[in-house]
Amino acid sequence: MNSYLAQPDEHQLARQIQCLLDEGFVPAIEYVRQPDPHDHYWAMWKLPLFEARAVEDVLTEIQACETAHPDCFIKLIGYDRQRQTQAVNLVVHQPQQDST
Repeated sequence: MNSYLAQPDEHQLARQIQCLLDEGFVPAIEYVRQPDPHDHYWAMWKLPLFEARAVEDVLTEIQACETAHPDCFIKLIGYDRQRQTQAVNLVVHQPQQDST
């Protein structure tokens, strides 16, 4: 999976998470080893973070997922409770690519 956007640094990611929380979205983390454009379902890391109120809560779970699955793509999702759908969806971790 190639991206034209640079991987967000910790500060940029924290700002995105704060915006997600400020909007009242429920954060959730998903991961997959090999993304496929036709596969819309990734494995969910634990349950959605219904009780998350601080950026650190979400960052801690993202880092735990990275530690458990370093070879996977990881994305952060923000669920909109009113519309009952995903409102935010961004890749927060990409595995290291071989240069061969």
